[in-house]
Amino acid sequence: MLRQLFTPDWQAATTLAQLPLEQLLERDIRALVLDVDRTLLPRRQAELPASAEHWLRHARNLVPIHLLSNNPSRRRIGHVAEQLALPFTTSAGKPRCSALRRVLAELGLPAAHVALVGDRIFTDVLAGNRLGLFTVLVKPIDPDGQPCQRDRLQNLELRMARWMGAGPG
Repeated sequence: MLRQLFTPDWQAATTLAQLPLEQLLERDIRALVLDVDRTLLPRRQAELPASAEHWLRHARNLVPIHLLSNNPSRRRIGHVAEQLALPFTTSAGKPRCSALRRVLAELGLPAAHVALVGDRIFTDVLAGNRLGLFTVLVKPIDPDGQPCQRDRLQNLELRMARWMGAGPG
């Protein structure tokens, strides 16, 4: 049981900005729910890296996207959402599922056709797996749109998940 909850369906070796969108579409993914902090926005930054913005602009032309963040700052998350004309939810409380259930209801799609993309196992992957979404774990993004060179938090979560029996997806 723990293995399933803490194992992403896809553990990407890249940030969201380099994630091959076509591979998600080939899996019949019809909508995306995206984490914001460290998935789209680098730590302590308010502006999207150019590569992440380009990826998002392309993706939103192909599938509906909803930004879902635990961050309580409507100003910070709203700024990103406004740039791209995307719906968003703040204070989501992941891994609790109530906010994510509301997003799924708004999308009107079965959970299996929605991908949740984020950088954290114990919030993003856990919440998505609890509801049956296709979960994608990406590398945290740096200000240049590249993977963070040393991300202690994600590395710690990966070690803890392996200790509990979870493996790469």
